[in-house]
Amino acid sequence: MEHGPNNLAFYICGFLLLLIGLVKLPAAIGRQRDMLLRAAVLLLVIGSTVFFFAAPDSIALINDLSGVPNFAAPLAYTALTAFSGASLLLIINWRPARPEQTRRASRICIAVFCVVILAIHVLFWLGDAPVEQRTLFDGYYASTPYIREMILLYLLAQGAATLTTSILCWRWSREVTGSLRAGLLILVPAYLLHVVYDGLKLVAVVARWNGHRWDFLIDQVAPLAAAPSAVLVVTGFALPLAGPRVTLTFHAVRQLQELTPLWKELQAVPTPGSVRTALPWWSAPAVRLTARMTAIFDALLSIAPYCDTEARERAFEAAVRSGESPARAETTADAAMIVAAVQRKQSDIGPGEASACPTWGTHDLVRLSGTLDSPIVRQFRQNGAAESRST
Repeated sequence: MEHGPNNLAFYICGFLLLLIGLVKLPAAIGRQRDMLLRAAVLLLVIGSTVFFFAAPDSIALINDLSGVPNFAAPLAYTALTAFSGASLLLIINWRPARPEQTRRASRICIAVFCVVILAIHVLFWLGDAPVEQRTLFDGYYASTPYIREMILLYLLAQGAATLTTSILCWRWSREVTGSLRAGLLILVPAYLLHVVYDGLKLVAVVARWNGHRWDFLIDQVAPLAAAPSAVLVVTGFALPLAGPRVTLTFHAVRQLQELTPLWKELQAVPTPGSVRTALPWWSAPAVRLTARMTAIFDALLSIAPYCDTEARERAFEAAVRSGESPARAETTADAAMIVAAVQRKQSDIGPGEASACPTWGTHDLVRLSGTLDSPIVRQFRQNGAAESRST
């Protein structure tokens, strides 16, 4: 009786890998020069076939359709070997090196794994495997001529490739930073788990040669390392690809929060000539940030005639007396002038005699927004309100 893992676990892992690969496929087709993205998509697709071929029900279906007992074995070994070789090839091309060195290493990698895959099929057809084994093929045929060599060949080739990939990721992670380093540090244990997977199977095979039956390592223990390895591989490659976009989104969200006080202060200011449309809820934070900053600049342009330099000077002197540094006092004075200008415009008091509004840049908006809650600005807001009531 065979005690392999259930099919659902294999199919879920395979489906997730394939789904992520298909999601990234349009970007890979559109960005033809981005070889890293295209190689990562190819790796995800190959990884999904590994799980589909390794599921016991898939093995039974392939064997039935082909009419050859255990025909699924060389197919599964081919997928596993191709995945290991593609992983190593991806790291070789991803890591910075001299072009000629990268091309030479890539050619060697492709040639070696093509020979290994060809040898797997040749050895399978030279051997004799008449009894179907869905989950214990490695252990059952561990001593069968030619089949034994096929099993040993794929385990050693796969283990060597994944171990080399893990070492290269570790060495490269010490030279880089950011999301790339985080992704490489995730790939190190991901491929080490794959080495563990191959090692457990190899131990069971060697045990068979010595008359012991440790088949539980093949169908019960080894698969426990395969699923987390696949998840970590996907995460490790996805993080550097998505890292810059995630960072951009994080900065956009943070700036949106920082600009909220200034936006609320200027939200009621009419801006002739500009149309403020509500963005749909699914709009990206970067799009929302651009729209908000545009609206803020439009509002500042609208209140420019109402900016009073005398009010700004009074606010600056008050801020300095309160202990603020000159740079901080400048920002506080600008914020107080903006508050006073908004109130003058809303009250139809008319432009000030010494009206002038400085030109603010994108980074100035965040500083202005952060000083709107200072006591100096609050005092100017109260004075402006009292002035409006008296007028």
